[in-house]
Amino acid sequence: METGFSHIAGMFKVNTDIINKAIADISPEHWFQKPGDNSNHLMFILGHLVVHRGKTLKTLGVNWDNPWAQLFARGAERVADAEYPSIDEMRAAWNQVSAELAGTLKQPNPDVLAQDAPKGPPTFDGKISGTIAFFAFHDTYHVGQVSYLRKWLGYGQTVG
Repeated sequence: METGFSHIAGMFKVNTDIINKAIADISPEHWFQKPGDNSNHLMFILGHLVVHRGKTLKTLGVNWDNPWAQLFARGAERVADAEYPSIDEMRAAWNQVSAELAGTLKQPNPDVLAQDAPKGPPTFDGKISGTIAFFAFHDTYHVGQVSYLRKWLGYGQTVG
């Protein structure tokens, strides 16, 4: 059985493809609808994914920053719809961070992957490699939420 880090890159790629399919035809009026008062809308979840993919890049030693990252941090309070980036800005940020992550994961620096994991985010092996694996799991969790919202909004399923 192969246990190479390429599986992690594959998980991020599949997630990218699923998100691209899920958001391709979502109408502007649906980006801020929520199934419940305490639920997140599509804009928040996609922004959260962008921010955490950026955090993945930073963990891999790549310089990444975004001016609205705090809007999508874990536990961030929802703000008025107009305070979020535009749908076009969000799509562009998604495409940019996803392309940069895919490129970085093609040949991740083995010295970085072998470093001890920073305190804070979970790690599967105590190393940066295990933190990146956890980030792939985190990414997948939120891809499921986006797929659920797509179906709830009446666009049908994303996978299958």
